[in-house]
Amino acid sequence: MQEEINNELWNRNERTVHQVQTRISNKEQKAPDPKLHQLISFVKSGIRIAGYCFIPFNLWVACFILILSEVIGIYEELV
Repeated sequence: MQEEINNELWNRNERTVHQVQTRISNKEQKAPDPKLHQLISFVKSGIRIAGYCFIPFNLWVACFILILSEVIGIYEELV
């Protein structure tokens, strides 16, 4: 084993690639949907922009909208 490692280290042209393929199977976890994630991200960004626009007019409404955008951001990461 040690000799094989030394040969691969010193003889770069003769190196072999060893790939280990592991397959993780978790039937309970579903794959994320990138389109839905992107859509929710755009909606969250629009709500956040609206929240910042409300800051000069009504701080309480702006605060509520920005908190709502953060809640949507949490949901976005769960999708």
